[in-house]
Amino acid sequence: MTRPAGSSRLLRTMNASAALAHLLDPGMLTRADLRRLTALSTPTISEVLRRLTEAGLVVVAGHDSGRPGPSAEIYNVNPEAAYAAAVSVRDVGPGGAPSVVAALCDLTGRVRGRAESAVDFAAEDPLTALTGVLENLRDEAGVPADRVRHVQFGVPGSYDPRTETIRHVDVPGLGRTGLVPELAAALKTEIGVDNDVNLAAIAERRRGVGRDAEGFALLWLGEDGLGLAIDLAGTLMRGARGGAGEIGYMPLHTNGDRRDLHDLIAGPALLELAGDENTNGNRTPADVVRDAGGDLLTEIADRIAVGVAAVIAVLDPHLVVLAGPIAQAGGGTLLSAVRAALRRAAPLESEIAVTAIDDDAVLLGALDAGLTAVHNALLADIRNS
Repeated sequence: MTRPAGSSRLLRTMNASAALAHLLDPGMLTRADLRRLTALSTPTISEVLRRLTEAGLVVVAGHDSGRPGPSAEIYNVNPEAAYAAAVSVRDVGPGGAPSVVAALCDLTGRVRGRAESAVDFAAEDPLTALTGVLENLRDEAGVPADRVRHVQFGVPGSYDPRTETIRHVDVPGLGRTGLVPELAAALKTEIGVDNDVNLAAIAERRRGVGRDAEGFALLWLGEDGLGLAIDLAGTLMRGARGGAGEIGYMPLHTNGDRRDLHDLIAGPALLELAGDENTNGNRTPADVVRDAGGDLLTEIADRIAVGVAAVIAVLDPHLVVLAGPIAQAGGGTLLSAVRAALRRAAPLESEIAVTAIDDDAVLLGALDAGLTAVHNALLADIRNS
């Protein structure tokens, strides 16, 4: 029986897609490695590698001379075939003003550029500011615009994909209707938008204490606000309108005292607790927690335990990760105090840990998410070719 031409094309596409998937993760493979991983024949693997090399997606990265016979070529993805960019908008940056931090990585995940700058969103339109940050970053890294296949934005709010609108955000202009589609049109590439704490959880899952957890909740203790990310076996729970995890708005109403969890734990509340609310930026909430001891540390831990108890009571996660600038500043000392406070507060059981990431978790998570999107896009290109 003669096989239809379409069947041969489909088979070639599937073979190329399988090989490229292995070269994207983990990469640095010989023909023999790819044969073992894909169960394809030697001639088929050779043909697949020829096609991927001619398409500019794969390069010979070295030779393996540690085996008998001729040295084997080692293949890897071409780092410059595609790039991912990440942009994190912070509601509080240097000097207490909003700031933007951006990074660019190649197809292997190597960071090729990173920059941070304060942005006056009250005076500058977010579309102009954000596209300008990316253009400058690309120029400095020498990366052509058409090689950036995905830009991942992290925002201090929730993103509703149905309306393509950023909600629960205090940065001027960031919640403007139409902004997200305008960004995609201006950048001429695929973009993603996600809550900053969700992106921090992606980084924690891939790089931190959540790596081996079946699931975890990440409680973000920021300088100006709170957030919660819920990881269910590697999948993030985002809610019907992208607002899952807005724990700072949890009301704490008692006898007409209308407060929420922000008023109890967020950075300004900790400054007030320490008597530093009028320091004109000389001391940050992270400084307060870093230096805290005795009764002050106990009070801070008791307050954080209120949020932790709420998370455990509702979700019963395997692990609660304390993350964000305040958790990083408090480290192991704060962790021990929170564990003790939780034992005093409620008969709830869950492991509690402090983040293992000492870099910008939101930016790292955005890079991870962006690079995954690029990988998926390249595989889709192969399948559709």
